[in-house]
Amino acid sequence: MNAAPRSSLLVAFVAALVGGAVVAVALLVLDVGGGGTTTTVVQQAPIASPTSGASARAESGLTAHDIYERDAPGVLFVRSTLKASASSSPFGTDQGGEATGTGFVIDGEGHVLTNYHVVEGATSVTVGFDDSRIVPARVLGTDATNDLALLQVDPAGLKLTPLQLGDSKTAQVGDPVLAIGNPFGLDRTLTTGVVSALQRQITAPNGFTIQHVIQTDAPINPGNSGGPLLDAAGRVIGINSQIITGGAGNGNVGIGFAVPINTAKRLLPQLKQSGSVVHAYLGITGATIDASLADLQLRVNRGVLVQTVEPNGPAAKAGLHGGTIESQLGGARIMLGGDVIQSLDGHAVDSMSALTGEIAGHKPGDRVRLQVLRSGSAKQLAVTLGTAPRQAPSQSQAQSP
Repeated sequence: MNAAPRSSLLVAFVAALVGGAVVAVALLVLDVGGGGTTTTVVQQAPIASPTSGASARAESGLTAHDIYERDAPGVLFVRSTLKASASSSPFGTDQGGEATGTGFVIDGEGHVLTNYHVVEGATSVTVGFDDSRIVPARVLGTDATNDLALLQVDPAGLKLTPLQLGDSKTAQVGDPVLAIGNPFGLDRTLTTGVVSALQRQITAPNGFTIQHVIQTDAPINPGNSGGPLLDAAGRVIGINSQIITGGAGNGNVGIGFAVPINTAKRLLPQLKQSGSVVHAYLGITGATIDASLADLQLRVNRGVLVQTVEPNGPAAKAGLHGGTIESQLGGARIMLGGDVIQSLDGHAVDSMSALTGEIAGHKPGDRVRLQVLRSGSAKQLAVTLGTAPRQAPSQSQAQSP
């Protein structure tokens, strides 16, 4: 995690972690038999589990301390030595050619998940365990588009404590969550809080848009990047990645973001086998048509209004049209006159997020059918998806990878 802002990002972010206060409950036990004595017993309140069923009942009595004691040994201190020419990242602590962050063990084979920006441009990486042992780690695979990196350590002689990977789709707003990380080098710091919002979008280090992001409210700071976001049962539901700093400062203001663990689980096979992830690519920028665009009188109330089409990209080759008339709405630049995408392979597309999600479910070379409106007339276009470039061609609008 490096500290200086990077021009490729629209907003300066730092690693995020979710937190909410663990409350100490005072229980008053009154002697009503006339003695008049009062005993105060203080105990930590268990974290309420948002799930149901036998598993939830079995784990609903876990306190934050219980989860910390069990999972903290699996949370590692990641330190990267950077190339002299490596550009600084706005996500973490840059200390004279070093970046620091967090990672966590996911299996007994020595695989460790963290953020891409924690190891970007690194010539060497080490990880520190809770017993103060520091060992070298190899960057096994990276995916800048989702800010993910997979590290490998030699498991021989190490006591590995893999964290259980949960299901980020089960997260709900208001669910209690915990995070463990290394803010400002303070190793294995616990913060707690709630899920503040779901389905957020954040900008990846390469300019593409990360989808389905979990928003959190904990005081997370530089050094937390790559750490686990845990649910009330101690299962990983996200990888803490960014915070909004609220201005020139580097501190947290209570708005943080975690990459959903389901995204990482889906990409792990590629990261292990090939060291990189290949993403399908449509090659457009677009704007979601909703009530916020009502003043534009678009004659349609849902879909994606195509803003720009990447020259010689898959969409351009299929004949998709971008906007040609520039307009302003609430200070934002909107291009009018482009196609409106309404479905992909028969699946309704009512937002740019939905379109990006559909594309993400395909591979380069897949052929898809787009239902579009052009000047009020319905058309079908067949598009052969390409391979996403390493860097987003444009960052003025949400990119479809």
